[in-house]
Amino acid sequence: MALELSARAERWPLRAPFVISRGAKSEAEVVVAEIADPPHRGRGEATPYARYGESVEDVLDQIEDARAAICSGADRGALQRLLPPGAARNALDCALWDLEAKRTGARAWALAGRARLDPVKTCFTVSLGSPAEMAAAARREARRPMLKLKIGAADDLEAVAAVRVAAPRARLIVDANEALGFEELRRLAPELARLNVELLEQPLPAGEDAALEGYASPVPLCADESLHTRAELAACARRYAVANVKLDKAGGLTEALALAEAAKALGVQLMVGSMVATSLGVAPALIPAQGAAFVDLDGPLLLARDREPGLCVLGSIIEPPPRELWG
Repeated sequence: MALELSARAERWPLRAPFVISRGAKSEAEVVVAEIADPPHRGRGEATPYARYGESVEDVLDQIEDARAAICSGADRGALQRLLPPGAARNALDCALWDLEAKRTGARAWALAGRARLDPVKTCFTVSLGSPAEMAAAARREARRPMLKLKIGAADDLEAVAAVRVAAPRARLIVDANEALGFEELRRLAPELARLNVELLEQPLPAGEDAALEGYASPVPLCADESLHTRAELAACARRYAVANVKLDKAGGLTEALALAEAAKALGVQLMVGSMVATSLGVAPALIPAQGAAFVDLDGPLLLARDREPGLCVLGSIIEPPPRELWG
């Protein structure tokens, strides 16, 4: 029997504007793919990202281009050859994982070779703003064990220092989203270390980070925009201590799992993150997040409302997804 494929765009308002060095957004624009083998149905969610040349329309077009192959039974392995890494492949890959889980009655993590899925502890993002604004936001979230601060302004150091005062017990990650130059990094990193920042994410623009080779940063550096799939891993391993694995960059759970294992083999620590997404987009990432040094899966916490059923998040602890949601 031929499979059925559908895809649609959805918009989910945020609780507050999400601001990084490249701009701001007030809603999550996602694409949901559904692959059905009645009575079973698998779903996957992806977030098109303009930084990588993606739009909702382009992602829907890519999914449509794959329709014939998917409806004829293309599996996850075939999908890796059918589409390039990115949001479209992620939506379809996660839908295929979910469909297999529904067909077999096994949970997706068991299909991935894991005996169980443990809860994970996520950081919480504080958007870029003035030092006073970021300190106020951090004060509201000071109970959380880890905060991730977006930077990319002239008063970055003042903002981080203000957050440290506002949330003295929270562990801190700083994310530059490619906003720094190398000399700025050299100036800023020792001061961030003094403020007990544990990780600095993507300080330099992707494509300009060869300058990091041989640089002994006083704060461990994490690759995000520079790392999508295993193809970039060897270069990143020479420049960064940590790799941020995201399903939308990798093009799905299949490549994300392979990337995570390859990074571990090279001695690179893992962060598992996501774009701003609903629980459906975050749920598959809980599998590679098992045992990761850092987890950044707070997308559902940033929404004004999440889909039902969604993930159960107790403070900053994300429980395994209900079967009705995914996997």
